[in-house]
Amino acid sequence: MPTSRPKVKVIVTRRLPEPVETRMSELFDVELNTSDQPMTIEQLCDAAARCDVLVPTVTDKIDGRVLARAGDRLRLIAQFGVGVDNIDVQSCVSRGITVTNTPGVLTEDTADMTMALILAAPRRIVDGVNAMQSGQFTGWSPTWMLGRRIYGKRLGIIGMGRIGRAIARRANGFGIRVIYHNRHRLPEGVEAELGARFADLDTLFGQSDIVSVNCPHTPETHHLVNAHRLSQMRPDAYFVNTARGDIVDENALIEALEQGRIAGAGLDVYVGEPAVDPRLLRLSN
Repeated sequence: MPTSRPKVKVIVTRRLPEPVETRMSELFDVELNTSDQPMTIEQLCDAAARCDVLVPTVTDKIDGRVLARAGDRLRLIAQFGVGVDNIDVQSCVSRGITVTNTPGVLTEDTADMTMALILAAPRRIVDGVNAMQSGQFTGWSPTWMLGRRIYGKRLGIIGMGRIGRAIARRANGFGIRVIYHNRHRLPEGVEAELGARFADLDTLFGQSDIVSVNCPHTPETHHLVNAHRLSQMRPDAYFVNTARGDIVDENALIEALEQGRIAGAGLDVYVGEPAVDPRLLRLSN
């Protein structure tokens, strides 16, 4: 009688949604990270040496050290996430290891989060919650906790891929005008649909009331948002980042916030996560 083929060995580095883990358990010889604690480099190296498929997330650094331990067994790195900047893709290619990601899966969710920050920073939502919870609210006043109106303002989107376009559509619903910068200008029909106008980066930073970063992190976009670009923003403008922390020179951003050269920032990503620069934690804006 023919022998059954052994199941593919899959190791998952973090907890995934329950239906995903259940289906993977049905299909593969899967090893799940039930503690949901980030793997150390040594644990990643051990995992890469023992599996046919490694399923990391964007916070796992799959570099030469990990790949050197993989041997010939590892054939696929299936990233749970959109970007692959945490993976040494060139080394994978040279070793015959396929790298995949999940584009489009989190487009609408990331756009929701970006829109939430675009609303929260100018309207001082977090300040209001903190004031309520700390007992500072003593009654309404015409001048207390005033935020800034976003209707009619100009949003500058850096990176007009799936997520950037989803943000532009949301911004249209709030009466926000959109300008954007992208590696390649969009077709006129798409610009018209999104109500978006193409601009170079200097114009975008200088004219925007809110700047939103939504491009991938690559060598070309590393510290794309630097001291020079931040200096072009107006003191009543806001900065939002839901892409990658390393796209921004965080020291330059902190200085701009500390000195009041920009009004505030809404950040979903940071340099050196999960650690957050304590200077940011001390800032009310």
